[in-house]
Amino acid sequence: MRYLLVVLAAAVVLAGCATGPDAVARGGTFEFVSPGGKTDIFYDPPASRGTVGRLSGDSLTQPGTTVSLAQYPDRVVVLNVWGSWCGPCRSEAAELVRVANATAGQGVQVLGIDVRDSRQAGADFARDFGLTYPSIFDPPGRTLFALAGLPRSVVPLTIVLDRHHRVAAVFLHAVHVPDLQPVVQRVATEP
Repeated sequence: MRYLLVVLAAAVVLAGCATGPDAVARGGTFEFVSPGGKTDIFYDPPASRGTVGRLSGDSLTQPGTTVSLAQYPDRVVVLNVWGSWCGPCRSEAAELVRVANATAGQGVQVLGIDVRDSRQAGADFARDFGLTYPSIFDPPGRTLFALAGLPRSVVPLTIVLDRHHRVAAVFLHAVHVPDLQPVVQRVATEP
């Protein structure tokens, strides 16, 4: 009986940790579906888009500093899930920097999420590939819980959020300027 009480108490404590106010991602109405196995998915009209939950985490390059989606209100945000170990992430890094530079004046922010990496490997990647945008350091991929249903094993993964932080597009592959920039610019012109 005593053993059972200890197990139940441990379960309550662990459940509280999993859903406490310090969780990385909470809320949102977006639920990912890939119709017909598509790898480029667009959510239109804007009124039909789901929102992502609160998304935040430790900065990759400035440990102890929080990077949060909430830091970019009224901005189009391009979320890019990457890892230094990912070959396609290497090919798309310069493309994302180009899109970030070309669209910054239109109210667009690129935000990386570095998964399944060591901090040193991720920081080296960011430096070596000249990433000009912040990245959340998230080795276990907890930030992806804000994006319900997204396959956590797909890396790279790019999500375009509109100014209300609703999901406008999802790319389940390495992106290139001709694929991404027109979508980002179109979303940036939406009211």
